[in-house]
Amino acid sequence: MRLSSMADYAVVIMSAAARHCGGVRVNAGQLAEETGLPAPTVQKLVSKLTAAGLMRSSRGAGGGLKLARPPAAITIADIVEAVEGPIALTACIEEGKHDCTLEGQCTVRPHWPQVNAALRGALAQVPLTQFVEEA
Repeated sequence: MRLSSMADYAVVIMSAAARHCGGVRVNAGQLAEETGLPAPTVQKLVSKLTAAGLMRSSRGAGGGLKLARPPAAITIADIVEAVEGPIALTACIEEGKHDCTLEGQCTVRPHWPQVNAALRGALAQVPLTQFVEEA
C-alpha cells in the first residue's frame, strides 16, 4: 500500500505550517515556496485541509493560514483522511462501492474493517510534531 501523492503532499504542507505554529500566519504561496510544491497543488490541498478543520484561513491584513489546533493534536491519520477520505485498503467495505465480482461468496470481506481499523490506529498514533522535528 502506498499513500497518494496528494496525501503525501498534504503531510508536507501541514509540517511546513506547523513550523510556523505560534508565529505569524502564512499564505499558500509561502507554503509552496517553502515546500517546493506547485502553488495550485498547495492551494487545492489547503482548501481540503481547511474544510476538514485542520487549518484555519483568515482574510485581510494579518490574515493567512494557521493550524486549527496544536501540531501534537493533529495526527497523520487526520491529514490522510482529509485528503483521501476514510482509511481503507479495499473499496468493498465502503457504502455504495460493491462492484467486486466475488461479493456474493467472499469470505474475507467481513475481516477488512478490523484491518482498516488497525491501519488507521497506527497512523493515529503519529502526531504531526514528529514530522516537524529534525530526523
